[in-house]
Order: sequence, then C-alpha cells, then structure tokens
Amino acid sequence: MDTYNIPETMKAMTLVAYDKLELAQIPVPKPGPGEVLCRIKSVAICGSDPKMIHGGYKFANWPPYFPFIMGHEWAGQIVAVGEGVKDFVPGDRVAGEAHAGCGTCDNCKHGHYTVCLNYGKDGRDGALDTGHRHYGFYWQGANAEYNVYKVSALHWIPDNVDYDVAAMNDCAGVAFHGVQLAGVSPGGTSVVMGPGAIGLCAMMECKALGSGRVIMIGRGSKLEKARELGADVCIDFEKEDPVQRVLELTNGVGADEVMECSGAMDSPMKACQMVRKTGTVAIIATYHNNEVLIPANTVNFNEIRIVGSKANPNVSEQVLHFLSTGAIQGEKLITHTFPLEEYEQAVDVFENKKDGSLKVVIHP
Repeated sequence: MDTYNIPETMKAMTLVAYDKLELAQIPVPKPGPGEVLCRIKSVAICGSDPKMIHGGYKFANWPPYFPFIMGHEWAGQIVAVGEGVKDFVPGDRVAGEAHAGCGTCDNCKHGHYTVCLNYGKDGRDGALDTGHRHYGFYWQGANAEYNVYKVSALHWIPDNVDYDVAAMNDCAGVAFHGVQLAGVSPGGTSVVMGPGAIGLCAMMECKALGSGRVIMIGRGSKLEKARELGADVCIDFEKEDPVQRVLELTNGVGADEVMECSGAMDSPMKACQMVRKTGTVAIIATYHNNEVLIPANTVNFNEIRIVGSKANPNVSEQVLHFLSTGAIQGEKLITHTFPLEEYEQAVDVFENKKDGSLKVVIHP
C-alpha cells in the first residue's frame, strides 16, 4: 500500500469503562481491501458521545466492548490505501459517515444502509464478518490520530471547506435526511423543534430548499442562535404555547412539516398538534424512553404522516455542497476546540453547555 510517513503507534482517547476515559498509545491500524487509513484532523462531539460514556446506550450494546474508541463526526486526510482502492489516493481530504452498510442485504441494495439488516455482524466472537460498520458506536471511531475506514463511508471535502467545518458533515447530514423525508414545501411553513446543532442545521437546510418561513421552537441562547442564523420566527416555549402560536401564525391551518429535533418527551405530541392536515412530522431526535405519546385520532383524522429518520444516508455530497456555499453556516456552529488530550474537559463543556457551547471540536 502507498504510505505517508506513518508511525507505528498513535494517541487514542479510549473509553475503558463507563465514566472512565484514558489516553492510550496504541498501534496504528492498517487498511484492508477496500479500506483507507486516515489521519484524523477534526472530530466534533455529538450528543450521543457523553450518553455513551455514561452507559446510556447499554440497550443498544454501544460500546460493544472496552476499551473502545468513540467519535463519529470527523474529517481528515487519507494517508494510505488498501488493496483494490482506486478512487481515493493518499492526500485526499475526506469527511466520513458513521455508517457503512454490508452492501449486500436487501436494505443496502435499496440505499438504506443506515438500517442494514446485517447491523453488528462484524466478525467478532467467531461470527461471519458481513462488512457492516458503525464507526464510533459498534466499531472503533475517530477519537485518535488515525483510523481505518471503508471507502463507502468517505466523501471528498470541497477545497474551501476546512476540516473543522467538514466534521459537521455527519451532524448536518442527520438533519438533512430528516428534512428530505419531511419534504419541504417551497413557499410553505416549516417548523423545527429544538435549536441544537441538528435543529439549527435543519433550519438552514429548510431555507436552502425553499421554505417560505421557518419557525424555530426552543429557548435561551440557542434560540437566539437560530435567530442569528436566519430563522424567520422564534418561539420560546417557556414564554408561550408553541402549538397555539404556530396555529396563530398559519391562520389556524398548521405547519406544512415539522422536524422534531429536541428529544423532549412531549414534543412528538405537540408536533402532531401543530402540523396541518396531510402534513408531515419527521422524528429526527432520540428519546430517553422508547415510548412517547402521540394523538392517534388526530393523526388518523388529519392524515398526518409520521416518519422516522435514522442517520444520514445518501446526503453527504449535498451537505458538503451546502457547507461549501454557506447555505449551512457550519463555522458559526463551532464554539470551542480542544486537543485530544483535553477530551474530558471538552465533553464537560459540551455536556453542561458551558460558555455558550454548541459544537465542540477535537483536534487529535
């Protein structure tokens, strides 16, 4: 394979037990057929990262073992390629996706690789390796100086996009997949619930796709950030009833589509109450309890469409284009950067929303 002065060992931030992180010196992995080795330049912290650290995903078996390297929102440079890799070469700047499907199951064949039917069948414990990967969740992630990736999980970064902004690809892609599933109505009214990073990206993407008016529901400094980034109307749910306000703004009709990005347990109910008849509610958030309430009769009588949205399949090229043109203002979402050695401090700043934190980026 072609190489780039690659050391034998590297620094990696490892989760060695729940709520216990250690900076380790470990061997640099080698790419196999159809894989590349990347020098990781930037990794953005996602809300799922502290939750995984605290054991919040035991039900999903994330992580599947210790020690484990997290990190799935990343960008970097290819430094070596494995056998059979033709489209990518050392020196290429790339942004990654967390998911790489097996490529052969029925869902993957239809482009739905984030819901691969061979999820988790990765060859450990003597099982057959189907080729499925979920980097940073079920397979070693990007919180290290180097990592190996399947080429199907990689996308070239536009020349005018830096590594920190390119690391927003996964977060913005999660938002965009949900926005696509909701189906933005050109000239219509879109509602986004939750002005976190995903919600803010969804808001900007709705604008880019021609929504006539985007309403953001949230509170505090993040709601102000939504206003700064172009939300047409901002509703503070602590000061007024968001359902009533949306109905007032739409002359009692309701929004054309609602993107639920907050994760609040009562938000799916409210989303269904504020969307118009025949409108769409996209569930982009995840919830601390699998069971949430919806107004079933309202959904039935009003022919409301509710769609689930998992991860970011088939959207990275469009998202990177949006980041390149400024349709998604990725640089305005990044509030803090830290070296890998200060990862625990970075997580604390992110998780506890210190100093107005929004997206926190690690530099391995």
